[in-house]
Amino acid sequence: MRAGIEPQPGIMEIALYEGGQSKIEGMSDVVKLSSNENPFGASETVQEVIRRAALSVHRYPSTDHAELRAAIAEVHGLDAERIICGVGSDEIITFLCQAYAGPGDEVLYTEHGFLMYRISAHAVGATPVEAKERERTVDVDALLAACTERTKLVFVANPNNPTGTMIGGNEIARLADGIPEGAILVLDGAYAEYVEGYDGGAALVEARDNVVMTRTFSKIYGLGGLRVGWGYAPKPIIDVLNRIRGPFNLSNIALAAAEAAVRDTAYTEKCRAENTRMRAWMAEALAELGVPSDTSCGNFILARFHDADEAEACDAYLKRQGLIVRKTGGYKLPHCLRITVGDESACRRVVAAVRAFKEQPA
Repeated sequence: MRAGIEPQPGIMEIALYEGGQSKIEGMSDVVKLSSNENPFGASETVQEVIRRAALSVHRYPSTDHAELRAAIAEVHGLDAERIICGVGSDEIITFLCQAYAGPGDEVLYTEHGFLMYRISAHAVGATPVEAKERERTVDVDALLAACTERTKLVFVANPNNPTGTMIGGNEIARLADGIPEGAILVLDGAYAEYVEGYDGGAALVEARDNVVMTRTFSKIYGLGGLRVGWGYAPKPIIDVLNRIRGPFNLSNIALAAAEAAVRDTAYTEKCRAENTRMRAWMAEALAELGVPSDTSCGNFILARFHDADEAEACDAYLKRQGLIVRKTGGYKLPHCLRITVGDESACRRVVAAVRAFKEQPA
């Protein structure tokens, strides 16, 4: 590299993000339970919309995402003017860091929080700061204690990934009221749809001027491959974020699919009910094998083993059975494996494999 060509400070502090493994060499009958994907995929209605939208790929998409924003607003009872759409909720997180944090500023999140918070902070030269959790659950007091006059963004995933735990609305409101003046609380609701009756923090956004909510179409809607997310925020913040958003950040196909998905509420409810059923079954079945987990509010469970060595050995055993789960050492949970709630066949298969692993002679 020619002398003087250097990246901005913080860039080289970023460890490359690794998505969930999807293949095992030499195996064809593989079950992927590593990326918290909806095992049923997108609804038939959405698939038909995608096929029709593919006929117009030579046309540029809209720049204002008006139809998708209107659909989201209608289904969730929100103000379309306060919605922004992005390439997954990851892009909304990136926009927030670009707009509100930089060198000398701090971006706060919890110790087992989503890795993109740290990555996005480093990308803009800000300082990432971790607050301790209590038993793998967000600790509001620890977050407030970690705030300083340099804190600009506070990220909380609720439910959290990879722990699956969540905190109540009163605690979230206490956090919003307690962060420094000039700081923004960002509620990451990627898994909000898996919690019956939960608005992801939308009401809190409407009641305060320092709260932003992010959501995604990658999980319950089954559109992970199209990368669509959205945010809900006070109008002044939306106006700021739209100034740095690329005009054509979402494709025609992604926009059409997301609009159809959010309107297909019957399918969403069906997926939520089936996830709740199999999540409870899998958690209980694994607990009976001596592999406990916290009560999960997402579409996965965080299975806890005796130590990192046992978790590593179980992961290797599962791979030999064609089962891919997610190791969580990068989240400071080396003794755990995150297991996506698949369809009933997949859930029963992974429990049977863990049972066989545990029953191996010492």
